[in-house]
Amino acid sequence: MKSFRRWGEIRDPVHGYIIVSDLEKQLIDTPAVQRLRRIKQLAGAHLTYPGAEHSRFSHSLGAMHVAGLQANRLLQLEHVSQDEVQLLRAAGLLHDLGHGPFSHVYEEVLSEKRGLTHEDLTKWLVKESEVGDVLSKHGFSPQEVSDLSVGMLKTDRVFMNHVIASNFDADVMDYLLRDAYFTGVEYGRVDIHRLIDSLDVIESTLAVDMAAYYALEAFVIARYEMFKAVYFHRSVRAGEVMLIEAMSYADEELGITSFKSPDEYLSLDDHVLMSKLLSIKEGAKRELRFAKQLAKDFIERRLYKCAYELIIHHRNEFFTSILSRRELREQIRQDIASQASVEPELVAIDVPTVPSVPHYPTKERPQEIPVFRKHRDGSVEKLNLSEVSRLVDALVGYIDVVRVYTVEKHREAVGAAAERVFGQRPASTRISF
Repeated sequence: MKSFRRWGEIRDPVHGYIIVSDLEKQLIDTPAVQRLRRIKQLAGAHLTYPGAEHSRFSHSLGAMHVAGLQANRLLQLEHVSQDEVQLLRAAGLLHDLGHGPFSHVYEEVLSEKRGLTHEDLTKWLVKESEVGDVLSKHGFSPQEVSDLSVGMLKTDRVFMNHVIASNFDADVMDYLLRDAYFTGVEYGRVDIHRLIDSLDVIESTLAVDMAAYYALEAFVIARYEMFKAVYFHRSVRAGEVMLIEAMSYADEELGITSFKSPDEYLSLDDHVLMSKLLSIKEGAKRELRFAKQLAKDFIERRLYKCAYELIIHHRNEFFTSILSRRELREQIRQDIASQASVEPELVAIDVPTVPSVPHYPTKERPQEIPVFRKHRDGSVEKLNLSEVSRLVDALVGYIDVVRVYTVEKHREAVGAAAERVFGQRPASTRISF
């Protein structure tokens, strides 16, 4: 047995006391997990919401706690063992281990430069760092934990993955509560305990009892509102776009994404990255000096301004390509810059790319949540939430956002140029695919 042996507790502003096991204490004490203290959960959101200074570390503790709540519910229903409760809690704790400096902002550059995601690096670090040694010492397989930590465990009991990676997983439940708490907005304050108490496994899938219908609707609405108010807020993304541009321009010179070993990667955090960018010499080549200026403007809150915004409600081949293909966005940027008579570096096209967004341009209805209804004859009917909620049906329909950013003095010219570029029909006839 690898059963839970209590070590102590940690006081958390969102969940109260989080109970910690001996295994979890040893995982928390590894350099890989401690590094998460130095990575902001919401990258540049603190420049708009001053309280949003919380880290990936506190979120990881919260995700571990919520994974434990879900796992204990499944234990109560005899779907999992006590050892699997600890397995799920460990996976929740480690699910963000692979995040780089400024979280998803770094990932956007990493994906472009090396085709890697933070999930890829999470699996790598769980297996190749001290974390794997701690897991092995306690009788857990680093391979199994690494797979489960990103919701990719090979098993017929796929509900295990759903606790860690689904539309109402431990990650989402914690970050909605935590991000709402620290930003000070009201939207993310949902009743996760009602949802967890209504969980069951239906056809190997984690699903929610329709008895919790109203709490589930509120959960979906909260995620949608948090996307609009926080995750893709104009000013929040302005700062993050500047960081992405700075990292992209300086990557080759500073080796921001060229790490080769776990230790090399673990040396990167928010402070180290910003120090690298600000230490660029004045005599460096032009793009490096531009990267340094972007970093300086970011920390002094001289943010880009949104010159143009396009809300997309219907699927369209051209706009889907803008949202999913960087090379096409680069062509459009050059076109807008030319028409506005500004340098291309001063124009940025931003689209949603992080898991916090409610919709993805390349997937159909990605926010479906399995629910079930118990009938008087004892039978159980499995449904999708959108089938029984007109409100949720509308929210999981297609919607996305394209924004164009620039510096204050070019805002009007760039906005007018973007209006011309995006307003011409059909736009796809002017741009090669």
